Amino acid sequence: MADIELIRHATQTLIDHVDELTALDQAIGDGDHGLNMRRGALAIQARLDELAGQSLNDALRTMGMACMSTIGGSSGPVFGTLMITLAKTLPEPPDPASLAAALDAGIKALTRLGKAEVGQKTLLDVLDPVQKLLAAGGDDMPARVRACADAACAATANMDAIKGRASFLGERALGHVDPGSRSMALLIGAICDKLE
Repeated sequence: MADIELIRHATQTLIDHVDELTALDQAIGDGDHGLNMRRGALAIQARLDELAGQSLNDALRTMGMACMSTIGGSSGPVFGTLMITLAKTLPEPPDPASLAAALDAGIKALTRLGKAEVGQKTLLDVLDPVQKLLAAGGDDMPARVRACADAACAATANMDAIKGRASFLGERALGHVDPGSRSMALLIGAICDKLE
């Protein structure tokens, strides 16, 4: 079954960071990423009773569809596609190896969707190192995954923006963290909070 407290915590984390996400997007985008992510998080929170009766995979599918229908801009399709792909590939209950395989499928789906690749200042730059860490296995996984996501997110500040609105800024995008990467790192951190 879906872990409702984990879903509540992850969505609330996005809501609590709306101002930070907005400021990041104002620097290199159109400034609506924080509000869009809050809209999606609130839409998911409104369905917590429905999600409580669903399997993990069904809940991921429901949340992915909610993202697609409520989050504006490119983030709706991106986060929605990721969750729907995870819903198709994750076994229940998932373990690090199966999560790594599902994330690999998600990364491939997002690469097809946005024609983006790792190293182009997108949330793929957080997902890819986290996926590799999970695939490698080891102890103390939640803490290591959180640290990996945070470091990978911070590293996007030093990348050239190849995709999205930030790509129009050229070198002026340097020094700024990618907002989508920050959202992904926040979500990963929130999930790790509940798994420790």
